Amino acid sequence: DYFPFMMGPFKLYFLYTLGFGVDPALRINVFDELKLGESYAGVFQVQGFHNESRAFLFQDSWRNVRVKEDVAEVMLQKLRDKTEFTVLATLKQERLNSGVLLSIHYAEHRYLELESSGQRNEIRLHYRTRDQRQHTEGFPYSLADDRWHKLSVAVSVSHVVLHVDCNRIYERVIENPSMDIPSDTTIWLGQRNQAHGYFKGIMQDVQLVVMPQGYISQCPDLNRTCPTCNDFHGLVQKIMELQDVLAKTSSKLSRAEEKMQGLDGCYCERSCSMNGELYREDERWTDGCRNCSCYNGTVQCETISCPPPQCPPDSAPAYVPGTCCKECQPVCLFRGRVYVEGDLKSVRDSSGNCLLFECQKHSMQRVENAPCPELTCPESEHITLTDRCCKVCRGHHFCVEGHSPSCVENSECVNLEAGSCCSCKDGYRALRDDSAYCGDIDECAEGKHYCRENTMCVNTPGSFMCICHTGYIRIDDYSCTERDECTTGLHSCDENAICFNTVGGHSCSCKPGYVGNGTVCRALCDGLCQNGGSCVNPDTCICQQGFTGKRCETDIDECATERHSCANDTVCFNVDGGYDCRCPHGKNCTGDCNHDNKHKHNGQIWVLDNDRCSVCSCQSGLVMCRRMVCDCESTTADLFCCPECNPGLSSQCLHQNRLITYSSGDTWVENCQQCQCMSGEVDCWPMSCPPVVDCEFTQVPEGQCCPHCITDPCQADTVRNDITKTCVDENGLTRFSGAAWTKHRTECTLCQCKVRQRGSWEYTQTVGDRHTLIYCMHSHILMNVLIQTDRYTDTHLHTEWEPDTHAHAHTHTHTHTHLHTEWEPDKDRHLQKGV
Repeated sequence: DYFPFMMGPFKLYFLYTLGFGVDPALRINVFDELKLGESYAGVFQVQGFHNESRAFLFQDSWRNVRVKEDVAEVMLQKLRDKTEFTVLATLKQERLNSGVLLSIHYAEHRYLELESSGQRNEIRLHYRTRDQRQHTEGFPYSLADDRWHKLSVAVSVSHVVLHVDCNRIYERVIENPSMDIPSDTTIWLGQRNQAHGYFKGIMQDVQLVVMPQGYISQCPDLNRTCPTCNDFHGLVQKIMELQDVLAKTSSKLSRAEEKMQGLDGCYCERSCSMNGELYREDERWTDGCRNCSCYNGTVQCETISCPPPQCPPDSAPAYVPGTCCKECQPVCLFRGRVYVEGDLKSVRDSSGNCLLFECQKHSMQRVENAPCPELTCPESEHITLTDRCCKVCRGHHFCVEGHSPSCVENSECVNLEAGSCCSCKDGYRALRDDSAYCGDIDECAEGKHYCRENTMCVNTPGSFMCICHTGYIRIDDYSCTERDECTTGLHSCDENAICFNTVGGHSCSCKPGYVGNGTVCRALCDGLCQNGGSCVNPDTCICQQGFTGKRCETDIDECATERHSCANDTVCFNVDGGYDCRCPHGKNCTGDCNHDNKHKHNGQIWVLDNDRCSVCSCQSGLVMCRRMVCDCESTTADLFCCPECNPGLSSQCLHQNRLITYSSGDTWVENCQQCQCMSGEVDCWPMSCPPVVDCEFTQVPEGQCCPHCITDPCQADTVRNDITKTCVDENGLTRFSGAAWTKHRTECTLCQCKVRQRGSWEYTQTVGDRHTLIYCMHSHILMNVLIQTDRYTDTHLHTEWEPDTHAHAHTHTHTHTHLHTEWEPDKDRHLQKGV
């Protein structure tokens, strides 16, 4: 409660709270005033933030939650001309939804509107300033996250504080709001009007508190300026815990410093690791056909260059296991051929027996022949070899026997018809002619790679990699692009299309069962859907009310299935897409209706001819019409009237005139607001205008949205406050340039001081929808001019005068009314001509 105490000309108010309550005279509970417990289309009562608390779900886009005129006037009386008030709400807003929580507006003038944008993660406060300009204050914050939040926006003259979940988020100085709210102002909840700003989610406890710091009633703990004993003990406990952590951290730091001092005397040598072996700095070794060294922790290797060996006549160069270059080996001459030390040769004697010889110390020595295993293949598949007596089957695996050449580095054994050999792995080339040792091919240096735009080739053992430049995203193994438009959702593909990211863009292709260019894909049905049905999925039709079947080809007989609502004294007649209740011949059925000069029977339901989205019914002589209720779970939902039920259009937006459809991501300008469609939700925000600097008078030209500099103050919409320039009003009071005031003993006359050279000033009179602007020049004499007109028109009067001459006045109105005023300096006189 408030208790006033008079102290001279000042009045002090002391507020006390009992259980943090607020005087009911200062609180406006919007839910109670609306009586939301009663029926409102699109609003359903659900469980609130706390158990057993009452909340309301705002769902579809056809609701009309508006306060009745008489109730709204009572609410506005509490708010009118107030400079301190708070808007409180507890809400749970759907993700990406942009909607109005509370709107108080007259025509296009929003006196107080609170909006939450899920598209731009912003809370907006719309209001009118003292100089009757529309202003929007934006607070970057996301409420549309499908979670419960407590919201408070407190305004105190030119000071606004935003609390979310009892945390102070923003505190700003703003232009003074004007609560000079006219009569017939409307109050809406969960929407701006019947066509814009639909909030989707749950709200509860929406209140207006006409007092400073009204957020205390929502968050009582914020009222505490001094800590309690419990707070003090908790703070002492936290300080003791921090002291303990500090002591332990200091001990660890001390031990770490001791270890670091011990490490200062150590010499750290960098080492290298290769093939599981550890090598010290500057150590050198041979690895196959490479000479390697360890330098600064990195292994560096170079290919060995083998000079041709100079062998004596009884030897020949040959590879020896474990060495890279050929060495001189003893040779044997046997039956006209030369064999190197260790070579085997099988021959048959005159009796056909197989004898096996081996080259040893310049001569072929006979060696014992082991028993031959039994072969499992047909005799036609037997193969005779030259280095053994035993035959093998065709396709024999020689590499697993160990008799093949030793394939050492980056080489692998390959089976042949009668033996085996070594072959380099992919990405390597032979370092010697038997391919037992192979070296890596540098595809990047030799230009043998496939790296494309925005990549850098990096050589790897046996292959290469294409590394994306900084800031680029990989498309495939060989190319990168600036951004992946497909995964980030920045593409124009239809939801029934497949997105393919490309260098510098993307491409779209419709999914199987859909046709189109990829940007727009429509379901493909085998034949047309009949009777107004819509093809929404491949080979799937959704029928209009009254029809069924795969192609919507079958009319539902409501009369036979008793799915009608005809009265007992009428007869049901089935018609295409519905039914008709007719009065039997000779009888007088009561409750019939007449609509658009057509006879309708009691209980009959029909769709308007000029609006297929409105359904009417005849109820006991009364015609009741309403918008079609959208039940997306029903298979008979009309997708034209319920675009939100169409899975193919779920990301599109429908303009308020219901004639224009926008795709997700489209932007447009309407009523000086920038609008955007995103995932089926429309969000609009004030257009950003470039700052107007070094400009005393500004005006927004007709058809434009941003102010421009002008020199004539009479045409100015806003005037910068300047205490160095003054006017004298009709009561002799001095006013500063830019100041505005209400004329004494009037309610519809607004005056404003606009000064330029020679002390000019402007007088603005507003009567109903009529605005009369008078610009006067004065020197030592104040001129009183009276304007009389019987028409509600916009009249601009420009008067120039000198003390020794008469004044000449020009008026310009939309109805071409001309007013000529003459006066004399020694007395005030008014002559009205030509009106």
